[in-house]
Amino acid sequence: MSKRDELIEKYADVLKTKIGMTPDMDLLRKVTIGCGPSIYNRDASTVSGSDKAELETVKKNFLMKKHGLSESQDLDGAIAAVIEKYGKSERSKYRAVVYYMLTKHFGLEKNYK
Repeated sequence: MSKRDELIEKYADVLKTKIGMTPDMDLLRKVTIGCGPSIYNRDASTVSGSDKAELETVKKNFLMKKHGLSESQDLDGAIAAVIEKYGKSERSKYRAVVYYMLTKHFGLEKNYK
């Protein structure tokens, strides 16, 4: 099993156990691949839910730039909901899991086909 496959399994486990979601493994794989090499870097592979600059980066780079969403679609509210569901007590949240949850929230699965 490759390192990426191991990480995808870890992300799937987090979705199942911590968040209570049954992951679409094909979509999770595509979202993880879309994160690029950042998944292998300890700092870049996570999102700090309390760091406003980090959350702004998720909004600008992932939701607006990559998926073409606009500010009017309550991006901040969606990010806050995902962070809340992931668990505020969880200091660092896996970027691929946060991106997967946002993808599902906004129905962006078509962008990964």
